Amino acid sequence: MRSAAILVLGDIGRSPRMMYHAQSFAENDFTTDIIGYGGSKPIPSLERLPKVRIRHIPELPKILHRLPFLLLAPLKVMHQVINILLCLLVWIEIPPEFIVVQNPPSIPTLALVQLVGRMRGSKIIIDWHNLGYTILAMRLGSTHKLVKIAKWFEATFGYSAYAHLFVTRAMRDHLVEEWDLQGHKIVLYDRPPQSFHRSSVQETHELFQKLHPALSLNNDLQNFLPDASPPYSTYMTQTSTRLTSPTGFPITQTVTTYTNVEMPKLRPDRPAIVVSSTSWTPDEDFGILLDALKIYNARAEEIFKAKTTKPKLQLPKLLVILTGKGPLRDKYMKEVGVLQKSWKWVRCISIWLEAKDYPILLGAADLGVCLHSSSSALDLPMKVVDMFGCGLPVCALDFACLNELVKNGKNGLIFKTSLELASQFERLFTSFPNAPQLALLASSLANLSGSPSTPTNPHIPKPHSKLDHDADSWHWSTWEENWGRKMRPLILSDVNL
Repeated sequence: MRSAAILVLGDIGRSPRMMYHAQSFAENDFTTDIIGYGGSKPIPSLERLPKVRIRHIPELPKILHRLPFLLLAPLKVMHQVINILLCLLVWIEIPPEFIVVQNPPSIPTLALVQLVGRMRGSKIIIDWHNLGYTILAMRLGSTHKLVKIAKWFEATFGYSAYAHLFVTRAMRDHLVEEWDLQGHKIVLYDRPPQSFHRSSVQETHELFQKLHPALSLNNDLQNFLPDASPPYSTYMTQTSTRLTSPTGFPITQTVTTYTNVEMPKLRPDRPAIVVSSTSWTPDEDFGILLDALKIYNARAEEIFKAKTTKPKLQLPKLLVILTGKGPLRDKYMKEVGVLQKSWKWVRCISIWLEAKDYPILLGAADLGVCLHSSSSALDLPMKVVDMFGCGLPVCALDFACLNELVKNGKNGLIFKTSLELASQFERLFTSFPNAPQLALLASSLANLSGSPSTPTNPHIPKPHSKLDHDADSWHWSTWEENWGRKMRPLILSDVNL
């Protein structure tokens, strides 16, 4: 029996890359333990695969969360140390052949896995998502003593491992030069699993049936969305039937019976859906999106009132769906609630979706927005990877190594200011739902992996597979293909990669 342990030290259900690691190890016949906190539901395959065992770390009592950060931090670390050691040394009886650890957080995980690796003979694989000390510096400042200690800790215990995985070439090059990392060094780009694809109209119809109760009770959406009567119509789709008039001519209408109901179709009066997946943290400047939406709302109203404007050049209503959880969510949503009382063309809502529904929403949307700005400028946003996997064009906030993923004008648009983002909204959504600029941008996503399902937007081509990713061109592969080429040789033999 071969075995692996995946240490997340975060909410397992909100750590897609580590869940995909666990799935891939299990599918390659490894008994796999994934260790982390509960809270969000994991991807269905982790609950389905017999070789995967989910082990939850107990949370620190909530009453202690009221303590100041300088008191809470050491208590939290001690609590984590005890539970991680119990899990890796006691609860997992057979020593795992590989221990894959997510970084950050660095403290205490990097030191603990190095200790356990020596005690149990396990090979350590560090998956570098970002740098922990740079995230801490956002809170305390780069000159703070704790930040300097965190950097020393990360460099010391991350220096040597059986293998290092990096989400970008920039991160690999920086850490190899800065810390002289020892071990195999592999760039493993984030990629979504094969289940991510452009949603069919039927999938969109079923998703918005499911969301209808919540949307219909949202006061901010009153008189904004078109009328809907599930299951025959939703805010985005409608079914119709062929009735016969007394004269024998067919009549098409929305029906209130299932008799001769046709397959769902996209409504021509639907709003455009913009999705932004956010963790509601300081490294995402949500204010840029708010300012851009203010500008768009004013511009849409101006165009609507202009008598010389051709109807086909008008702008649609935008339904901006914000997904995710985080500390700044309530603050920003209160601000949104005040602003959109005077908005006619834009509405923002925040929802939390189950893991199985999230890719369906991405595949049903018209545009994605990424507000991620890396603390280290060395990582890439997983949310854009998910959007590309679902054939969804993206507008992304610019930072140092973003061009490893988003090629401006080819598979997405890059912005630096709210004015630029608002301009991109106007350009892409003009004449929606038959928006030529949006269709042109989305056409580059025809090279992405996808399912044989019918695309939700007929102007967005159905994706196909194209492998690999290099410095000079933009290509794509699924997680399974990428992991199989990079990780499988590493774990099945001692090939020097």
